Amino acid sequence: MPFSFLNTVMSWFLKKRIHQIELFMKYPIEVQNETLTSLINRAKNTEFGKKHDFKSIKNYQTFSNRIPLSDYENFYNLINRSIKGEQNIFWSEPIKWFAQSSGTTNSVSKFIPVSNETLEKCHFQAGKDALCFYINNNENSNLFSGKSLRLGGSKKLYENNNHFFGDLSAIMIDNLPIWAEMISTPNNEISLMEKWDEKVEAIIENTINENVTSLAGVPSWMLTLLNNVLEKTKKTNISEIWGNLEVYFHGGVNFNPYRQEFKKILSNDMQFYETYNASEGFFAIQDLNNSNELLLMLDYGIYYEFIEMDSYGLLNQKVINLSEVKKNINYAIVISTNSGLWRYKIGDTIKFTSISPYRIQISGRTKSFINAFGEELIIENAEKALTKTLLSHKLNIVEYTVAPFYMNKKKSGHHQWLIEFKNPPKNLLAFKKDLDFNLQKTNSDYKSKRFKNITMSEIEIIVARKNLFYDWLKKNKKLGGQNKVPRLCNDRKLIEELLKLI
Repeated sequence: MPFSFLNTVMSWFLKKRIHQIELFMKYPIEVQNETLTSLINRAKNTEFGKKHDFKSIKNYQTFSNRIPLSDYENFYNLINRSIKGEQNIFWSEPIKWFAQSSGTTNSVSKFIPVSNETLEKCHFQAGKDALCFYINNNENSNLFSGKSLRLGGSKKLYENNNHFFGDLSAIMIDNLPIWAEMISTPNNEISLMEKWDEKVEAIIENTINENVTSLAGVPSWMLTLLNNVLEKTKKTNISEIWGNLEVYFHGGVNFNPYRQEFKKILSNDMQFYETYNASEGFFAIQDLNNSNELLLMLDYGIYYEFIEMDSYGLLNQKVINLSEVKKNINYAIVISTNSGLWRYKIGDTIKFTSISPYRIQISGRTKSFINAFGEELIIENAEKALTKTLLSHKLNIVEYTVAPFYMNKKKSGHHQWLIEFKNPPKNLLAFKKDLDFNLQKTNSDYKSKRFKNITMSEIEIIVARKNLFYDWLKKNKKLGGQNKVPRLCNDRKLIEELLKLI
């Protein structure tokens, strides 16, 4: 099929979806109520549904009163049984896909169930919708006259007793519909390669002469790839290689630290479209050009609830549904999904920038974290790795904080650890290597980003002077009470303040 004809057909097909999107934008609460009713009906005869008497649940109030809030730790036993082959536990449809995500308090990785329905009606639908929004906002687009360079996870899928495990991106690539394969590059075999350096070489070799019109992937990985492309071709701008490149669809980490680096190597009229998804589901998409807001997608089989962060974790924490949210309040997201996750706290926080329609911005995590390069390092990972390293070196510390140090051009990013030791290590280099190794052991995503120093290099440790953190607390009038130095920061504001005091 000629690509010019394909561009016309695909554009027409995708634009038809706009009317359905306008429907949930106009009737958001009604659509969410229908979603909840559908989810309950689908799961009423599961073990979970019978335990909580889903058949008698007729409204949100009963649902919220009867079903406890959950997270991965207290949902783990049900998921583990499903992994071992049991079915109809928390969802009526057989689950054979499990998306491997970053570590939790108790394990290196977590495995999120992904039903066929979630794959089709959530993740794949969201991919089409991202294209739909872009095409609808850019009438002269020739997006489908070329191909999309996709950059997925580096983990291959592995099978155990007809169950499949791997990165969500690997699961999606392995199940792509024919139309998506036709407009994507490189091929599946290359996309699912495990060794990142070999994968980069193969991608460059197989795409360098393609007519690439869009990019899709996590910013840290994509920037590394594009810099490799420029080095290989001896060019200074990606437009010299792919002259018809129009848009970059990105997500997974905060884009702001990378924006200027991308603008240096991409043409000035390049569009950037943000998406918000996780292993648990696809939640929101930028629906307007040059916007920093994301439209909350309400018809993907996900029912949303929200916890005001001011009350998060307290006995009287306030949990509400979409009908009660307000603008500019920090909320933790709770989801119930068509993969059988029930009132599940995903760990992200958002703020509503608009309630007609419901648009959001991602504001952070409910736990201390760093996710500058897709590493998803949570405080439990860091504390566990640090404790083990201190024990082996027979050391104690007074205080510490960690922040990302962002990559520029060919230099990989890394984490900076600012540590005040009671007594500094005799061999700082050995301590650093051991801490980095232990971080990799506690978090599979961190380990994958550290592969051959391509996306992340080894941690940097700065030994803080005595009383540095005390002086910072005193300067900011935070001595005493429950004031603490943030341990993990996803930006450099705190560490830069501390470094100035050194």
